[in-house]
Amino acid sequence: MADAIQFVHANGLKFAYIEEGSGPLVLLLHGFPDTAHTWDDLRPRIAAHGYRAVSPFMRGYHPSAIPDRDPDQETLARDPLALIEALGAGEAIVIGHDFGATAAYGAAALGPDRVKKLFTLAIPHPAALKPSPKKLWAVRHFAVYKLPGAANRFARNDFAALPAIYRRWSPTWNPDPTEFDAVRASFTNPASLNAAFGYYRKLSPIPSASLRRRITVPVVVFAGLDDPMAEPSDYRGAARMFENEYVVEEVPGGHFMHREHPDVFAERLLKHF
Repeated sequence: MADAIQFVHANGLKFAYIEEGSGPLVLLLHGFPDTAHTWDDLRPRIAAHGYRAVSPFMRGYHPSAIPDRDPDQETLARDPLALIEALGAGEAIVIGHDFGATAAYGAAALGPDRVKKLFTLAIPHPAALKPSPKKLWAVRHFAVYKLPGAANRFARNDFAALPAIYRRWSPTWNPDPTEFDAVRASFTNPASLNAAFGYYRKLSPIPSASLRRRITVPVVVFAGLDDPMAEPSDYRGAARMFENEYVVEEVPGGHFMHREHPDVFAERLLKHF
C-alpha cells in the first residue's frame, strides 16, 4: 500500500521502503538532502504501468537503520543489489538520483545480471568528470560537509540550510515549504542526520572499483537544463564508461528535475520502459 513503511534486511542493514504496484521490480534510490518520498509523484506512475515500484530510505536515513560506519562507494553499490535480492526479485530496473545515482552506477557495474536497465538523474558518471574551477565551486559543499560539526550546522534554525540548498541546486524552482517536511522528519533523528553526512565524510575524489568498471547494461541519464552543477556536455562526455545503449535526456529543471517538472520528467522516463 502506498506510503505504508515496510522493512527488509539487505547487505547487513534494515532498510525501510515504500512500495506501490505489482509486476517487475523498479528500485528508486534517493540522494541528499532527500528521502524515499522524493519519488512520491513518480512511484505511482510507474506502478500504473504494471511495475512494482519500491523506493527505499537509503542506509542511515531514518527510518532505515543507522550503520555503524560511514558508507564507502562499494557498500553503496552493493546495497541496491542486496535490496533486489531481499525483495525477492532476480533483477530490477534501477533509478538513482544524486548519491542514489552513484550507488546505481556501481550496482550496474558490479551486478549487470541483476540490473535490467539503469536510469540516473543529475549525476554524470563520476569517473568521467573533468574538474574545472566552475565545477569545483559548484560542489564546494563536498568539502564543507566533511568538516567536523557540519551536520549540526545544517540543523540550525529548523534546517534553514535545507531550502537554501534546494535554491542553489535548483535555481529556477520555487517549491512549496512542505516539500522539505519529509527530510526534516528524517533528519530530526540526530543519528540519521549524522549518517547522511557520513556519505560526504567518506567521499573520495578517486573512483573506487565499482566506478572504474564500464557498465554493460542499457542506460538513460537525465541532465537538468537549469542544473548549476553539471551540464549536458558532462553527460555526453561520460559515454566512454558505457558499452551498451547510452541515452542522454535533457529535461527542464535543476538538480531536482523530477520534482520541479514531474509531468515532463515522468513522460520522458517512461517512454524508455
